[in-house]
Amino acid sequence: MNTRLDNILRRREEIASSLADPDITSDNQRYTKLSREFSEIEPVAEAASKYLKLQQQLQDNHDLAADPECDTELRQLAESEMAALKQALADSEEHLNWLLLPKDPNDARDIILEIRAGTGGDEAALFAADLFRMYCRYAETQGFKVEILSGSDTGIGGYKEVIAQVTGKGVFSRFKFESGVHRVQRVPETESGGRIHTSACTVAVLPVAEAVDVNIRTEDLRIDVYRASGAGGQHVNKTESAVRLTHLPSGIVVTCQDQASQHKNKAQAMKVLQARLFDQKQSSANAERAETRKGMVGSGDRSERIRTYNFPQGRITDHRINLTLYKLEQIINGDMGELIDALLTHHQAELLAAHS
Repeated sequence: MNTRLDNILRRREEIASSLADPDITSDNQRYTKLSREFSEIEPVAEAASKYLKLQQQLQDNHDLAADPECDTELRQLAESEMAALKQALADSEEHLNWLLLPKDPNDARDIILEIRAGTGGDEAALFAADLFRMYCRYAETQGFKVEILSGSDTGIGGYKEVIAQVTGKGVFSRFKFESGVHRVQRVPETESGGRIHTSACTVAVLPVAEAVDVNIRTEDLRIDVYRASGAGGQHVNKTESAVRLTHLPSGIVVTCQDQASQHKNKAQAMKVLQARLFDQKQSSANAERAETRKGMVGSGDRSERIRTYNFPQGRITDHRINLTLYKLEQIINGDMGELIDALLTHHQAELLAAHS
């Protein structure tokens, strides 16, 4: 343990020294990479330094109490401090164990959030809009920014599909367990008989890919432009501003028509395409890890039912961790902290058990 902590402290000093090197500060790519590593290692190094200091204090007190030539009053003081130091050391070690757990390399990334209405017709589309509002309000409480990249609305306040980018510090770490099927049970506004209907939506949370993550060759892309359809500004149906990208090797198709210019629509479609290709690449490479995660908080498979929102009972149930909260109204209005923290805590506990 101490050797590992010494290595962490040594690495922090190496990075700090490198970040002060003019050759590195002038190289944006290297500087950004080292800065990111420093921000990740800093809290671990601080905890390691505290742990080693407490360990030394406890050893000093132990040596003092065991010294036969030590003054009686000083020995008693050393002995009285040892109980508190042992507890502080145990607490510090527990905190360190959490910090030393394997990190998800995508945690610091922004995300592409995709919500699609599933079974349930108009009611499913309305629920998709409810989910999107829930995520937008939660993002606002976290200081995240949400930008709609593409949307297909139903005209009655629902979404057949909505795709957005969420940016901010640690966005993926807060949203990564939202991928899957979300089921709603409620009486639709259009239901005259007052019967409860069950509808579903699919949510996908994709980490935003950087240029170095995915290489999209020009010859692998087919780009189609066409006139946008649906409600919009004066440009709609007058200019060919909508863009459809087809990635020929994978067959992935992305369309975007929300922006007024073809250039902006193409740029946003490329963001989504890169994220989907990155997700596909990771899913393939991490099949074994994904299989392991199924025993934890779920695999992130979009076909997996993860949560039920029961409006008549005001109940929300996350099936992966058997958590039920009677706070549906607060959660659907963006107060998702307790739910997300429970998922993170469960995931960390599983990781801790797997590495103990």
